[in-house]
Amino acid sequence: MNDRDRIVSEDELNAYVDGELSPARRDAVETWLASHPDEAAKVAAWRTQAELIRARYGAVADERPPQRLDIGRLTRRRTGVLVAAAAAAIAAFLIGGVAGWVARGVEAATPSDLSRFTSDALDAYRLYTVEVRHPVEVPGDQRPHLVEWLSKRVGSPLRAPELDKVGLKLVGGRLLPGPTGATAFFMYEGPSGERFTLYCGRTGDQETALRYTTGEQNAAYYWVDRNLAYVLSGPAEQDKLHQIAQTAYDQIDRHPPAQGG
Repeated sequence: MNDRDRIVSEDELNAYVDGELSPARRDAVETWLASHPDEAAKVAAWRTQAELIRARYGAVADERPPQRLDIGRLTRRRTGVLVAAAAAAIAAFLIGGVAGWVARGVEAATPSDLSRFTSDALDAYRLYTVEVRHPVEVPGDQRPHLVEWLSKRVGSPLRAPELDKVGLKLVGGRLLPGPTGATAFFMYEGPSGERFTLYCGRTGDQETALRYTTGEQNAAYYWVDRNLAYVLSGPAEQDKLHQIAQTAYDQIDRHPPAQGG
């Protein structure tokens, strides 16, 4: 059997995302993915998730953990299976960002879906708006296909607002992992190159009108409508951001997507 005709296993797909395949096998997997769009979308989501984890927790991974979580100290007291279990547990804490020492000892309540949505949306904004060649998976000139695809993956009919009257054109969109599952990400661009993004996905939070929050050199307006959370992110110019968010909000509120995508 030709190497390019082999069935690609999930382990190989994971190795492909991690950059662990040989050049020949990597080319074969890419050829196989080109004819398996569902698997290609899954791989793209895995890669996106890995990038988001690196963007959010990369600095944490380089920090020295407190003495009570020192793997070396643990290994001096335990051997064999117990050592492996302790190391695995600490690694899981680092990757998930849930270890107590990440919070510097501050006890906080579990954030709501909307709070996590907003945080993830700002992370995605910072990660993708700087991309020149690959800011999106599907370009804006394929709007009907983009909206239909993302609606299907999110599991709810979506709408990509028309923002031309506020000077923005649709660059395109991509599928991202979100706090409650698959999440849609639409990117818009102004005449001078400034970019804004709309991040949306399903939520169990109650409906709410526009609310404002700030991040690192950027900001967002967020709201919930018909069990969908929306986060409009952009440069921290509140008046302009509010105008754009209000335009998107009004379109979605007045003209909700038809059921069935």
